[in-house]
This record gives sequence, C-alpha cells and structure tokens, in this order.
Amino acid sequence: MSFELRIEPTGQTLEVAPDQTVLDACLRAGLWLPHACCHGLCATCKVRVLDGEVDHGEASPFALMDFEREEGRTLACCATLQSDAVIEADLEVDADARVIPVEDFRATVLARQALTPTILGLTLQLDRPIDFQAGQYINLAIPELASRRAFSIASPPSLSRDGARIALQVRRVPGGAGTGWLHDTLRPGMALDLAGPYGRFFVRTSAARPMLFIAGGSGLASPRSMILDLLEQGDGPPITLVVGQRCREELYEHEDWIARAEADPARLRYLPVLSHEPEGSAWRGLRGWAHEAARDLFDGDFRGLKAYLCGPPAMVEAAVSTLMQGRLFERDIHTEQFLSAADAQRVRSPLFRSV
Repeated sequence: MSFELRIEPTGQTLEVAPDQTVLDACLRAGLWLPHACCHGLCATCKVRVLDGEVDHGEASPFALMDFEREEGRTLACCATLQSDAVIEADLEVDADARVIPVEDFRATVLARQALTPTILGLTLQLDRPIDFQAGQYINLAIPELASRRAFSIASPPSLSRDGARIALQVRRVPGGAGTGWLHDTLRPGMALDLAGPYGRFFVRTSAARPMLFIAGGSGLASPRSMILDLLEQGDGPPITLVVGQRCREELYEHEDWIARAEADPARLRYLPVLSHEPEGSAWRGLRGWAHEAARDLFDGDFRGLKAYLCGPPAMVEAAVSTLMQGRLFERDIHTEQFLSAADAQRVRSPLFRSV
C-alpha cells in the first residue's frame, strides 16, 4: 500500500510508501525540496500540510514548534504520510540544476588511503555508474549501526561514467561511531550500500564568472570534484581555490594542487593557508584563516565572482561574512556544510540562508 502526495504550487503527484519520508519520496522522484541536516534539526525542509495526515517523526521541538505543528507545518525529512496528502513547498528553480532522481547502489571498497591523521580517502567500485553533478554527495549506510552518513563525492563525474567508481574523503568525527567504523574497520573488498545523488552544491556554469572556492577540513572533497570537472571541460572562467587547514600535517593533496595550478596558471590559482602551524616550522606559506587569505588576495572586493564554500560551519559563517563585507551577496554565494546535532542547534547567521 502507498499514499498519493501532491506538491503545490506545481501540482506534481507521486507515490509514497507508508514508512518513507516525504523528503526521500520527493528526491527519488527527481523533485528537489530544500533540505540540509536530514535529521529534523535545522528546519530547512519545513513544508505546510494543506490536506491529509502526517506523522512528524523525530522532528526536534525546536525546529518544529508546537504552534507550527498545529498550523499544519512539518519537516519533510522526518514526516511520513498517514493518508493521501497535499503539501505546499518552497520549490526553487535553478537553471543549472539537473533533475537526477536518487537511487540505491551497491559498492565495493577498492582502496583506502590515510590522507591525514584524521581524514581517510576511499575509492569505491559501484555496481553501475552513478549520475551526479560535481559537488553533490551520497548517503552511505554504516553496517551494524543501522544508520547513514553523508559524504561529498570527491571525484569528478568522469570517474563514474568511465569506470563506475567514486572517491570519498572521510573525516573522523571525535566520538562518532559511523566515521570511527569507516576508519577502523572498513577494508578493501568489503561491500557497502549507498544512495544518491543529493544536494544543491554545484557550479552555476551559466553565470560564466570567475570562481572562488574556499574549503576547510574534508570540505575540500566537493570543490575537488567541481574543479577537476571544470578543468576537464577545458576553457572557462578562472578558478581560485583557497584551502584552510590547521597545520601542514592536515594539508592533504598539497603537491597535487600545486602541480595542477602550475600546469594551467591562467585557469587555476591555488592558495593554502594554515591557522595553527607551529612557529619555526618549515612551512613558508600563508598563516591565518582561509577567509582572511581570500580577503587579502582580492583586496577585500569580491564583486563579479561566484563563491563556493565548503567546510566546518564556523569557517563557512566567517567566509560568508567576509564575502558580504566585500560586496558579494547571497545570490552569488553557494555553500555546503554537513551538520551534526550540535552544529544544527547553533545560532545561525540571520544574514544568510545556506543552500
């Protein structure tokens, strides 16, 4: 048995299984709804129920307050249908977005590599190619935990098209059972289930503007996919990549990015910056914060750029503030940040709504 869901204002209809969330049903039908944490914590996926009954699931009482429930609001990432229903959603149209339904895949681990003491590189062989836009992510099922974790695809789409492979870069979250299992237990030859693609983090190619990427931690994964895809496509606007890490030990793929920039200096500029590198070390590059390095590089004026930010929430917030001070505004700033329960309940900037 399934229920029929109609989405207003478009009037689109789809079938929803009784235990399937509204968000999952929409994404698998190729219908994108705004969302972020996918755990009922951030309220990005809030929709209005115009008709029918829903179960609010594990929606946080802070993200979905009692009076909102009484007014017919619900969080699509947690809500399941109890009857046929009609919802009203804020559907954003983006000329550069491709409609790619979410699908399930089976993967085998081909290789693992310690990129830093806390970041693990994985190469997965899929049972078939996954279609995605560079910058999107997958949800990986963690065996024995009955849960999924989101990871950006770090490889360009060509690796999937040509060999049904993808690369991931997994940061160990302190105390995190999921990332701990991947770091400590996962080995080549083991099988995993995943679903994707997810997300609205992709290059707005129609803008045809110079691009600024600011990345921190394992947030380099999405920009890596996007930039490699852009370089493969040939001529295009210039690209600046600013990578912020704490110390040299955590600055991974550094030599690879130097080589890419030297091979095509008119197209790619690479700027690494370290915030906590010990004084007196062999590092001769920049020290400080990524957003400050970007500000100095562009003399505080970001007009005419398209900016793409990916990394820890604090880094993204600081970069957004700096870009806005430099006269770049929301329509030209695109972000990706994965939110833990603690992150999602932080007070978020009233100046900017994350994509």
